[in-house]
Amino acid sequence: MNWDDLKVFLEVARSETLTMASKRLNIDPSTVSRRIHKLENELGTQLFDRSVTGHQLTEHGHELLTTALDIEKKTVATLDILQGKNLEDKGSIRIGTTDAFGSYFITEQLTSFHLQHKQISIDLLPLQRLVKLTQYEADLAVTVEKPENKSLVVTKLCDYRLKMYASKEYLAQHGGMSCLSQLSNHAMIGYVDDLIFSDQLCYLDRYLEKVKPVFRSTSVIAQYKAVENGLGLAILPCFLASKSEKLLPVLENDINIIRSFWMAAPVERKRLARVEKLWQHLKLTTQQAEALLLGQ
Repeated sequence: MNWDDLKVFLEVARSETLTMASKRLNIDPSTVSRRIHKLENELGTQLFDRSVTGHQLTEHGHELLTTALDIEKKTVATLDILQGKNLEDKGSIRIGTTDAFGSYFITEQLTSFHLQHKQISIDLLPLQRLVKLTQYEADLAVTVEKPENKSLVVTKLCDYRLKMYASKEYLAQHGGMSCLSQLSNHAMIGYVDDLIFSDQLCYLDRYLEKVKPVFRSTSVIAQYKAVENGLGLAILPCFLASKSEKLLPVLENDINIIRSFWMAAPVERKRLARVEKLWQHLKLTTQQAEALLLGQ
């Protein structure tokens, strides 16, 4: 098989869309499609199920993915060793994170990292889904669930607290509340149920099992902006909401949720000096920001 065709296959498998794969490969979508069809013809089997939402791997596609990932892993690791990149304090790192934590916390920690390591560049992927570390979508990931795959190095990064917040404007218009039962009289904001990618995010049901939110979004940042603009109330991470002068926590004695962030990387990527340096930097900065993360 042509390795270039396998690289195209890997990017489509990771991104599940021709458009995203073409951007990653820096070639046009029609060429990506043509290369995939060429590979399928050479192998005599269908690798993807096509639909309006994207490309999903078939059973044979999953089999090829396992082989292609193994080839890529060994090739990249060998090149890094031969070129000495595993010891160098330079190069690029791709880090996958959750939506708000990546945009509103990790991004703020990268300035100090850059000042110490000016030859290391960072690609940050704030995703509203699980990071595909085993498919090498990123070198390092921060997740809301502990990864269980044995090929990954995993550590607990930090705990963080969530509270229910409302805007000062909303409370002035609708009044405050003193108990959970009063929440049923207020407009709620939450996640789109069937698109929640982790059970760790299903905390609204814990307090209002049958509530129908007036606004739902897969993005916690969108929920945060909706609360800021007085649309309703939402359970938000303190590291995000406590920075806003427009918001106030409500029912703090009743709604007090602790969750954890986990950090993970494929074993061979963790061995790279640049990845190890970012790993240690994030461990240190989250320890220093414990009060912010726990809303204290």
